[in-house]
Amino acid sequence: MAHTVHLLLALLGCLCLGLGQGQGQGRRGDADLTEEVSELRVLIKEMEAKLNGSGGGARDKDLKALEARLNATDMEVAKLKAEVQRLDKDNQDIMAKLNETLEELEKLKQSGTAKGGPKVAFSASLSASGEVYLKHSQTSPNLVYKRIFANTGNAYDCNTGTFTAPVKGVYFFSFSTFGYSTFVSGAILTKNGHYMVSSYDPPSTDAGADTGGNSVVLPLEAGEQVSMRLWENSQVFDNLNGHTTFSGFLLFPL
Repeated sequence: MAHTVHLLLALLGCLCLGLGQGQGQGRRGDADLTEEVSELRVLIKEMEAKLNGSGGGARDKDLKALEARLNATDMEVAKLKAEVQRLDKDNQDIMAKLNETLEELEKLKQSGTAKGGPKVAFSASLSASGEVYLKHSQTSPNLVYKRIFANTGNAYDCNTGTFTAPVKGVYFFSFSTFGYSTFVSGAILTKNGHYMVSSYDPPSTDAGADTGGNSVVLPLEAGEQVSMRLWENSQVFDNLNGHTTFSGFLLFPL
């Protein structure tokens, strides 16, 4: 019987060692196991006392109860270890996926930087001050927009009214016009001097005003030019309210 008690003491020592290792790693369920081991120590002391003065039947019953408690504790420890191993594996999988995502984002960032090219955008209106009545001219066919709202990349020249593509890419352009009904009103957007899109309002006897506009998406090679022209016998008007405008920006490089 003394041999059995020594065996139980050895099992208790192993259990305490495993518990100490689990506490060092901060695992779930340590407090409960500590309480369980304390209770087992009390039971062992009681067993020692009973071994010295009790009958065999009571000793056997207590030993079986103690063995059952030890077995249950061992099972709980095994479950906790299995749970920790599963969580460790899940954490490793999550970290692996996170690292893959970060690598992919870095690749996309580098790709975007390589293909992003310069930032290009401009917007302007005809009148930088006062009122402007501008008629068609054979000698100066381009509309020159003097009031600059934005010119990121400096691709628009406010001296000539010409936008020059700094890089090969796809660009968006839009324009608006305002004119009085006694004249043809409207304008033409050109690419390298060729008509692309336009707006047109014929003259009328009404003493009113006409507005118009249009927009287009154009692929441009680096160095190609876009500008605005008036129809023959046409006139547009502008003031600081910004009625007659020209805008564009780079959608994406090619």
